[in-house]
Amino acid sequence: MEEEDEIQLMNEVEILSQLDHPNAVKLYEVFDMSDKLFLVMELLSGGELFDRIVEKESYNEREASDTIRPVVDAIRYCHSIGVIHRDLKPENLLYTNDEEGAPLKITDFGVARFI
Repeated sequence: MEEEDEIQLMNEVEILSQLDHPNAVKLYEVFDMSDKLFLVMELLSGGELFDRIVEKESYNEREASDTIRPVVDAIRYCHSIGVIHRDLKPENLLYTNDEEGAPLKITDFGVARFI
């Protein structure tokens, strides 16, 4: 791994280790081997918000509000601890499972930064 990529990865691990919000992916453990880094993270098996948007085709105002409210709450939390995500998009918002009302969580803090 190039030095720049390693720095970015270590920054992501540091940010993930600070997060504690029900709508942000949880990092449970990090195993640093000599040539590999293993991140044990929360299982989010419900797929991307992007796929549900495509499947549903349209949302009324209430559905859109109910979907995005927990994300906005998680963003507010991140900002309160000095973290900016910098890559929010439907592909980085994952559902915990396949159920209709499953919680939505922010993932992919690869370009996030502390401010």
